[in-house]
Amino acid sequence: MSTAPTPPSDPGPANEALLSQRTALILLMAAFFSTVVGVLTLLSTGGTAGALLAGLASFGGCTIGLHSLIGR
Repeated sequence: MSTAPTPPSDPGPANEALLSQRTALILLMAAFFSTVVGVLTLLSTGGTAGALLAGLASFGGCTIGLHSLIGR
């Protein structure tokens, strides 16, 4: 009777996270800030397209700013 083969001790990249905690934090904070900017722009101007553009622009700016602000 043979025994079942033992699995390898290090399965490799299957256990790695898709995003690091730092990246997830930066993207989550940027999404929050850009949502606030978009909503405030929508309330002040009433234009949906302008609010969407302001939110998207602030997402990019916040992502770059938070990337340089939050250390590795």
